[in-house]
Amino acid sequence: MQGITVRKEDLDDIKAIDVVHMSAFEGDEEVGLLDSLRKSSSFMSELSLVAEFRSRVVGHILLSKVRLQLGAKGKDILALAPMAVVPSQSHRGIGSELVTSAVEMAKAHNFDVIVVVGHPEFYQKFGFKPASSWNLQCNLPVPDEIVSVMELVPGSLGKDGHVIFPSQFEKLY
Repeated sequence: MQGITVRKEDLDDIKAIDVVHMSAFEGDEEVGLLDSLRKSSSFMSELSLVAEFRSRVVGHILLSKVRLQLGAKGKDILALAPMAVVPSQSHRGIGSELVTSAVEMAKAHNFDVIVVVGHPEFYQKFGFKPASSWNLQCNLPVPDEIVSVMELVPGSLGKDGHVIFPSQFEKLY
């Protein structure tokens, strides 16, 4: 979208990112999640992206590592959370730009799966599919229908897996 720039977050963006999440979610739970994820081994700074419009941070998306357990085997995949756009700017396609950029960054960092807990009708526009299609479960107490996944590498999910979100996520659900 014209006028929107998506880039990696830097230290000067932290307060603006917090404001984006507080205004979008009308609270600070997501800010707490971001703070705790930034201090964890799940965090990869290059997968924390901001959207700017007119030189102002108006959106943020984070991809962080979670564990996918497939029987006796496990591997790191990415969770898309949280993602927020300042409500006054939500009509500009910023969320779509953030998701598209995050997917490209995930591919560039050689990850093969992204999982998201959220509005399936929004995420499925980008190629996410219900986790139930692979009989995937997760450790969060959320309805199955709001868990979606995207295979960046076809065939990488298998069947009957279990996504293990770090304890930081449990505070949101």
